[in-house]
Amino acid sequence: MKRIFEQKNLFCLPWAQTILGTHLNEKVNFMALDWLTRVNITPAMLGICVNKNNASHKAIVDTGEFSINLPTAEMIEKTDYVGLVSGRHVDKSDLFQVFYGELKSAPMITECPLTIECKLSQTVSLPTHTFFIAEIINIYTEDEILSEGKPDIKKIRPFLLTMPDNNYWAVGENLGKAWSAGQKLRKS
Repeated sequence: MKRIFEQKNLFCLPWAQTILGTHLNEKVNFMALDWLTRVNITPAMLGICVNKNNASHKAIVDTGEFSINLPTAEMIEKTDYVGLVSGRHVDKSDLFQVFYGELKSAPMITECPLTIECKLSQTVSLPTHTFFIAEIINIYTEDEILSEGKPDIKKIRPFLLTMPDNNYWAVGENLGKAWSAGQKLRKS
């Protein structure tokens, strides 16, 4: 197979689509977000990348708190909408039913089956974005989303964003068990 040169560009991988929750000027605000990753185990931390021009960027800098909300595939329309309009110009506070945990500036979406409450720990300034590293304060879900005490992806029904084709995709079938599927290839 011949390899084709692809320009250096972040848009070649699929990413889990989430909704970022913040308080912007003391008002609930949401933004579609798919630039996130795990960064530490103990304490549990995650990292998100937000464009410096986004209203949500200012909200995180001002409050030091945010939430990550994992929407279901049925929430595509609202998820896409919160990424299309800016909190500077549109009030998105009544789009979802909101609840709070320990943090008062990290609004979480009741309709999302999994929500993560985060407190800012570090920032890394990049040319166009800021990488926010946050400690996970709490993770919230409902019993009906769990199987054997763990979040069940089939019950959550998350979706992915692919770029540059700009499409959303449902998560598919289970292909195997992580840290197990390759065991037969290990040499003793």
